[in-house]
Amino acid sequence: MAEASRSEKYTGPYAAQQERYYRLFGGAKAKARDFSEATGNPKAIGDGLVRMKETVPGGWAQALPLARGETLRVVNTQGTPGVSLVFYNAKDRSERFNAGDTVKIQWNARLSQGRVLFSDMGRVLASITDDTYGRNDALAGGSSQATNADKYGNAALRNTRDNFILLASKNGLDKRDIPPCLTLFAPVGVDGAGRFRWEGEGAAPGDHVDLRAELDLLVFVSNAPHPLAPGAYDPKAIDLLVWKSPPPAVDDFCRTATEEAIRGFENNARYLAALGEA
Repeated sequence: MAEASRSEKYTGPYAAQQERYYRLFGGAKAKARDFSEATGNPKAIGDGLVRMKETVPGGWAQALPLARGETLRVVNTQGTPGVSLVFYNAKDRSERFNAGDTVKIQWNARLSQGRVLFSDMGRVLASITDDTYGRNDALAGGSSQATNADKYGNAALRNTRDNFILLASKNGLDKRDIPPCLTLFAPVGVDGAGRFRWEGEGAAPGDHVDLRAELDLLVFVSNAPHPLAPGAYDPKAIDLLVWKSPPPAVDDFCRTATEEAIRGFENNARYLAALGEA
């Protein structure tokens, strides 16, 4: 078994299957990095690097292009309970974020700093390069008319599903093109019966997540509460900053932390070479 190919030991009901996976496919090509390396102080953005700054009011949404090498910083300015995102390859929008593969390939549902976001083509769309909160949900999905009716008694409240449908219609897509989303600032776990639950306190005002684009992207952002968020419906404004982040180093953590990430970036390299953009 290749102990080096994993960063966190899984002890749940499928531990034996995971052990077999590592024996068969883990190999011993590279030593996986300790994910404690990925944590640190919030990264300041240098003067003159910000290309765009937008404030998204509570309940509303925003679509934005993100060039390869740029970073989207989502700032939870007032501690709102969840901000949902979906990602598309800007050059081929049939390729989009795959929440299931992102969780499955990395053996981790608690996506945070150091993890990457996979597409349905096995490529890396974005890397989580900074995360001051550390709990982001790719399991439960965003809110909808049905969840708002069930939770708040009002299906007319703005929700993530309708926000994404609206953004899709404005960008040459439709509701069939909307994949399951990633929701930032959402401490979602699973109880012993397999039910999703909100665990602990939400994000504090000022928490942020940095998402570095590894391909040219179209990103949809919905600022509506996670369907499991406690309390009344009261979404707060967020800030979006797009900035020119430094080029990844040879030992960039997100690119070298796991065998799975390495393979994803190898797929990226082949794709970009075919486009003449390597």
